[in-house]
Amino acid sequence: MALDWITGNNLPQFWKSYLTYFDRNNKETKKRYVVFDLETSGLNYTEDVILSIGAIGILENAIEINDFLEIHIKHEKFATQSVALLGLLKQVKPEKYVEAEAIIQFLNFVKDATLISHNINLDIELINHTLKRLGLGKLKNPVMDTDILFQKYKDYPENQHTSLDELCDALKVRKSERQTVSGNAYTTAVIFLKLKKKLRL
Repeated sequence: MALDWITGNNLPQFWKSYLTYFDRNNKETKKRYVVFDLETSGLNYTEDVILSIGAIGILENAIEINDFLEIHIKHEKFATQSVALLGLLKQVKPEKYVEAEAIIQFLNFVKDATLISHNINLDIELINHTLKRLGLGKLKNPVMDTDILFQKYKDYPENQHTSLDELCDALKVRKSERQTVSGNAYTTAVIFLKLKKKLRL
């Protein structure tokens, strides 16, 4: 894919389309959430890259199984010692897309949904850094973090964090899906709905 907009003054159409979702006066009556998970080459957002994205939609209080995205990204070089990468290599090799095409698909999927993830700040930084490499701005979506929601539910201090596995144990959510990026997104979606109900969000 030619990234002509990087050297020109015109923003690409997909980015313009994404921005229009946040200019609308008449929002949808049903609130949509997108729960997502990233597999990455490491935890440094300035140096590491996204290897795959799994995302699933929630409409109000129900997971929409058909509202689903899984995409894998090809890179010329990345940290082969990454735990995330080693996990991917054990799977059947999926079709991979160049980084720009993967981001286009992600933006087209999430639209103006509220983004949900566990420890979401790193995920958002990684996506924003990818957008920056493509000469674009930052994500506009509102975000929520299942770790912070659990802090509120348990009245924990801000510096007390809980892993996704610990959340599964505390909220009685099966961990069997936590083998893939999509499985992690689904597990986080189940956790989010439980916390949403408990916190009456």
